Amino acid sequence: MSNGQWYPPEWPDRIRALAAGTLTAATPRRAATVMLLRDAPDTPGALEVHMLRRRTSMAFAAGAYAYPGGGVDPRDDDRQVRWAGPSRQTWAERLGVPEKDAQAIVCAAVRETFEEAGVLLAGPAPDSVVDDTTGDRWQADRQALIARDLSFAEFLDRRGLVLRSDLLGAWARWITPEFEPRRYDTWFFAAALPAGQRTSDDSSEADRTVWIRPERAAAAYDQGELTMMPPTIATLRTLTAYRTAHDALAGAAGRDLTPVLAQARLEAGEVVLSWPGHDEFTKHIPTGGSN
Repeated sequence: MSNGQWYPPEWPDRIRALAAGTLTAATPRRAATVMLLRDAPDTPGALEVHMLRRRTSMAFAAGAYAYPGGGVDPRDDDRQVRWAGPSRQTWAERLGVPEKDAQAIVCAAVRETFEEAGVLLAGPAPDSVVDDTTGDRWQADRQALIARDLSFAEFLDRRGLVLRSDLLGAWARWITPEFEPRRYDTWFFAAALPAGQRTSDDSSEADRTVWIRPERAAAAYDQGELTMMPPTIATLRTLTAYRTAHDALAGAAGRDLTPVLAQARLEAGEVVLSWPGHDEFTKHIPTGGSN
């Protein structure tokens, strides 16, 4: 493998089993991930994105670079939270889901950014955002959220905070391939680092975090130096068109959210694995043996 495409060794056998009808696809779980952006502090006109490297002990995408993200908490489906920005119905239309699902997906995006990066897109009023999430009490809340001892709706209510959905821009939607045992229907969002806040490097799921220019990260992937899943490198490449966090967020409104789902087909003695619209990820796997 010349580039850094994440490609588990068990995929060929699972793809062949799916093609043979002996593998039943798992139902994808709703998830959200956030490309946290900032203007480079030492380079005017340069955009940076926050990335973390998943611990090698992780069951999914171990060792790969990714953005903060994770699964939806079903407890956030129904409980109303204090909300600022586009209405839940507007988000439902944008994300292509029922209204209660839209709230839970947006909550997951904001919650995971807080859990994994220590950045909170919420404030005491609809036009404000907290300016500091350091300290023992904030850390205790982060750990309670990570352990699922506390739902995000409960956390916002306890703190008297308003969720700032207007600070998010929906960017893309990818669904984990049918041959993967762990599947996610993931909405990608963009958000700018709020003034006064800073990212934390103590994520329980990462052994390294970086702020990096998208073009540099993409070049490192192309050279095989950074491992990434197809959705990560694909969205990263789209960020190279922007020079500021403001410009990127403005561009989110026009992004196509048609789901991208990998396809596997038998063709001329091979299993061909492809992601529609993303030819760089296509793989050709002999049907008679491992890759």
